[in-house]
Amino acid sequence: MTATTGRRRKFWGWGFEDQQPSHAEVEAAAAGVRQHLGFGADQVERPVRLEGLDLPAPRLSPPASLASICRDDVYERASHAYGKSYRDVVRAFRGRFDHPPDVVAHPRDEAELEAILAWCAEAGAAAIPFGGGTSVVGGVEPVLAGDYSGAVTIDLKAMDRVLEVDEVSRAARIQAGATGPGLEEQLRERGLTLRHYPQSFEYSTLGGWIATRAGGHFATLRTHIDDFVESVRALTPSGAWESRRLPASGAGPSPDRMLIGSEGVLGVITEAWVRVGERPRYRASADVLFPSFSDGAAAVRALAQSGLNPSNCRLLDPGEAELTGAAQDGRALLVLGFESADHPQDGPLARGIELACDHGGEVRGEVRAGERGEGEGAWRAAFLQAPYLRDTLVGAGILAETFESAITWDRLDEFVASVGDRAREALGAGSVTCRITHAYPDGAAPYFTVLAPARRGAEVEQWDEVKAAASEAVEAAGGTITHHHAVGRDHRPWYDRQRPDPFAAALRAAKAAVDPAGILNPGVLVDPSPR
Repeated sequence: MTATTGRRRKFWGWGFEDQQPSHAEVEAAAAGVRQHLGFGADQVERPVRLEGLDLPAPRLSPPASLASICRDDVYERASHAYGKSYRDVVRAFRGRFDHPPDVVAHPRDEAELEAILAWCAEAGAAAIPFGGGTSVVGGVEPVLAGDYSGAVTIDLKAMDRVLEVDEVSRAARIQAGATGPGLEEQLRERGLTLRHYPQSFEYSTLGGWIATRAGGHFATLRTHIDDFVESVRALTPSGAWESRRLPASGAGPSPDRMLIGSEGVLGVITEAWVRVGERPRYRASADVLFPSFSDGAAAVRALAQSGLNPSNCRLLDPGEAELTGAAQDGRALLVLGFESADHPQDGPLARGIELACDHGGEVRGEVRAGERGEGEGAWRAAFLQAPYLRDTLVGAGILAETFESAITWDRLDEFVASVGDRAREALGAGSVTCRITHAYPDGAAPYFTVLAPARRGAEVEQWDEVKAAASEAVEAAGGTITHHHAVGRDHRPWYDRQRPDPFAAALRAAKAAVDPAGILNPGVLVDPSPR
C-alpha cells in the first residue's frame, strides 16, 4: 500500500482535502498574489461544497460480480470527471460537471480489469483509463459522441506495486498505478531510483506517464518516459499486449512505442519494465544571467550540442525569472546543473559555465558542488507549488495556465516571439512569459506561462480563446502542438493537422484491431470506427 492510502484528494483541485487552506488563509494568500501581480479580484470566491453538487443520475450499473470494486457516489464521480487543467479546475470549482462518469471501477489485478473491459464491451459503455487524474489536455474527461450507454472510468491506483527488480540489468517491473512517490519509496529499499520527475510527480502514475509520453525533470538525454521503458504490458478488449523485454531491438515498428503515447485508446497499461539506476551522489549547479532570452538560448544550444548532457538546463526569460523570484534585475536566468552516481561533476559544470559565458552569460554567486544555487532554489520551489497556488488563483479571479511546444534551433527566436505575441494579443491584459524546459542538439522545448485577470463566470471561454490563438500560432510556425502534455481532447484539432493522413488511417486501423467496439477512451487521438 502507498503512503497516501486513507487520504482523499480534493474533488475540484490539486492535492488532498486536508491540504486545503482555510478561507481566511486563501484570502491572505490571494492578497499577496494580487500585490505581486498587480491584478486580481478583491472578492475571493469559495469552491462549491461536495454536498452542493447535483450530478445526473448514473446511466448504468455494474453487474453483481463487479459491484464490490465499483462506485457511483457523488465524490467518486466528481473526482474522476476531470483532469487538472485550468478549465477543469474552474468548472469543478464552480460545481459544473457536464460529463461525469457513470461508474468508477477500482480493479486490484488484471483479472478484475479484464472483467471490467468485458462488461464495458457487452454493455456498450466507454472505458476511460485513469491514473493520477493529472491530465491538463482533457485526456480523462468522458465526453462521448455516439450511442454509448454510459462511461466507466477505470482507476488503476490499486495496482501500485514494484513487482520485480533486476539489479544486474538495473531495471524494475512496476504496476501502472504506482504514483511517483510510491514507486520511488519502493525502489529506495533497493538503493535504486527511476528519477522521472514531472511537475505532477506527487499524484501521477507510471501508467499515465507512459500513456501520455510524459516529460520529466531531465533537461537533456532522458527527457521523456520513453527513454526509461524496456517493455510494456496492456490489456485490450481483444486480449493482452506485452512486448519482449529487451535493451533495444530492430525488429520492425516497436510495440512499446505504439503504447507509449497511446493515451488509453489502444489498451489499458497494467505494468512496465523500466530502467532504474543508483541515486546520484555528486551534484554541481550554478545560476547564469544573460542580457536577453535570445542570448541565453544561444548558450543552451551550445550546451545541448556539447555532449556535456546537463541534468538541468532551464532558461527563464526575464518575466518568468522575476515572477518566480529567481532573478529580479530584468535579465534572463539559466539554471544549470549536473548530477551523477559515479563521479564528481565539478569538471562538467566548469566547462558548462565556460560555454555559457562565451554567449554573454554571467555567473551569479558562488558555485558550490552539491548545493542548489539561489535561482534554482527559487525556481524549484515555485515549480512545485504552482499547481497548489493555482487553486488559490482561481478563487482570486486570476487566470493561470501554461502551454508548451518544441521547435528546431534555427526557428526558435522567431517562434517564441510570434507565439508569445499572438497569445498576448488574444489575452489582452496580463502577461505571457517563456522558459526553455528541455534541450536537444537540434532544438528546444519552449514553455509559456499565461497570467491574467479572469473574466469571472466566463473563464473557460476566456482561456479557450487564448489557447486557440496560441495553438494556431504554434501550428503555423511549424512547432508541435505538445512537447510533453499529450493530446487528449483539447489538442485534437491541431494534432489532426500535425500528423500525416496515412498515419491517421494506420492508427484507426490499429485501434479497430485491438478495440473493435471502440470503447477505449473515445475522442482521444483518433475517432473510433462508427459503432
